[in-house]
Amino acid sequence: MTKLALLRHGHTHWNRAGRIQGRSDIPLDDDARSELAAARLPEPWDRAALWSSPLLRASETARLVSGHDPLTSEALTEMNWGDWEGLCGVDLIADPNSGYRHIEGWSWDFRPPNGESPAEVWTRLEPWLNGLSSDSIAVCHIGIIRVILARAWGWEFAGPAPFQIKRNRLYIVDMTTLTALPDPVRLIRPETTQ
Repeated sequence: MTKLALLRHGHTHWNRAGRIQGRSDIPLDDDARSELAAARLPEPWDRAALWSSPLLRASETARLVSGHDPLTSEALTEMNWGDWEGLCGVDLIADPNSGYRHIEGWSWDFRPPNGESPAEVWTRLEPWLNGLSSDSIAVCHIGIIRVILARAWGWEFAGPAPFQIKRNRLYIVDMTTLTALPDPVRLIRPETTQ
């Protein structure tokens, strides 16, 4: 049974400002670096194959929590938000002509203008997922994690999601059956010696 643990990257200044990052290569902010440098992967995940998106915020998160460089895959790059990239979600919601919707009102085919739909993200991810042959961690983005967990939970982007994606937690998926384990696993904070 092969398992995949999904970990969302740390905060960037765009996250904190509510801006849609998409494929913009925004680095972690100093607070995130400090927080992640104090965290570690729990056992047995500290021995799993480590992958990340090639974007800085994900690869740096992977390096900080593991102590080594991850393998990278373009498949793990964040969803393409097209014309909405760099904009603030609250501004898009406030504009009735933007076409923006809350995630609960999407569908697998909902696509930002000149962007990518969840179904297209899944098509991009599926070959990489099928190639996993040992327990692995993917440090990536909320859009990627959301698509994988949607498949694993059977959620159709209609109504509230049966999961929440929080930082500093591993979301485990059994890749043999494509089912999600119900409880995420927290990163650990080793005690510092003085």
